[in-house]
Amino acid sequence: MSKITFITGGSRSGKSRYALTRAMNYEKRGFIATAIPFDDEMKSRIKKHQEERKNNFITIEEPHNLHKAIAELETKVEVIIIDCISVWLGNLLFKDGEDKTEFCELNDFYKILPNAKCDIIIVTNEVGMGIIPENKLSRHYRDLAGFVNQRLASIADEAILMVSGISINIKG
Repeated sequence: MSKITFITGGSRSGKSRYALTRAMNYEKRGFIATAIPFDDEMKSRIKKHQEERKNNFITIEEPHNLHKAIAELETKVEVIIIDCISVWLGNLLFKDGEDKTEFCELNDFYKILPNAKCDIIIVTNEVGMGIIPENKLSRHYRDLAGFVNQRLASIADEAILMVSGISINIKG
């Protein structure tokens, strides 16, 4: 039976580093990167994450179809890190429309998780603890991320909140 670990927290709270450390307990590791290098700042972030992983992971860069990337990796590895859900949701909104609330990719992702053939570590941002965003798109994104995070946390066997580099177990 596979285990799903959900890691959430604010920006720069140590989520990715914590996920990488947890995954190093496995011999065969996979990594699904969701970011699209659309500007120099994002390219720099991606490069930093690649350097942190070194050659310790089989990496798939998949900005839209997480279920396909999981299916490709799950029989080759013991654990997969997905980093990160909040970036992935932004990709889906950009691709399919800013007002959209239902995504076939999201439904496919929910379906594959309980039947995964390896452990999965899901990294996401907690975006609902700040001020109310001033524009409609930002509010829609915050709400969508909140609902998705709730669903993933309910599916997960373990949930971790990262605060200032410190992990707090909130489930499991």
